[in-house]
Order: sequence, then structure tokens, then C-alpha cells
Amino acid sequence: MSKPSAPSYRRKQESNPDPRVLRCVRQVALAGMALVLVWPAARGHSIWIGWLPLWLVGMPLASWWALYGFRLPAAWRNRKAGQRRRGPQARRARRPLRWRGSQAA
Repeated sequence: MSKPSAPSYRRKQESNPDPRVLRCVRQVALAGMALVLVWPAARGHSIWIGWLPLWLVGMPLASWWALYGFRLPAAWRNRKAGQRRRGPQARRARRPLRWRGSQAA
């Protein structure tokens, strides 16, 4: 059995989204942000769909991010793992063992 080659996977992930869809999602996200900032009722809760800022801002931003294949921002992608750790690893403190010779079963 063969595995998919790495270059084809990278090519698929690096592809840019359709600009028409991207523009539509960007406009919906910006309109939702403007609506939440300007209209106080848009910051509330609806009986039918729930918390309105989630649907007006959160979901359009998540779909915008999904169009780019859930890639991280460049600052996070370029950060090296070695920069994160600075000190030794934490160790759990050991408790002294108690002698259980006097316990009855």
C-alpha cells in the first residue's frame, strides 16, 4: 500500500482560497463586527439561535480561517520549539513511604 506523497499534501495546503468566496466571508465578518459594535441588541441572546456575537462575529471569522486551511499566523509558525523551554522540567515531590506492618486486613 502506498502513502500519499508529502509534496502533494503541501501543495493542497498552500493553495489560496477562491477570491469570490473570500471576499464574501470577509464582508460578512466585518459587517457582523460592525453590527455588534454599533447595535447593543446584537450583543445579546436570541431564543432561536443563541448568543448573537457568536453567530455575527465568531462563526464568520472561523470560516474565514477555515478558508486558509486553519494555518497559524506567521509569527507562531516561525517560532522555534527550543525558545519555549527555559528551565528544567518540573518534578513531582516524592512523599516518604509509610510502614504498613501494623495494619490488619
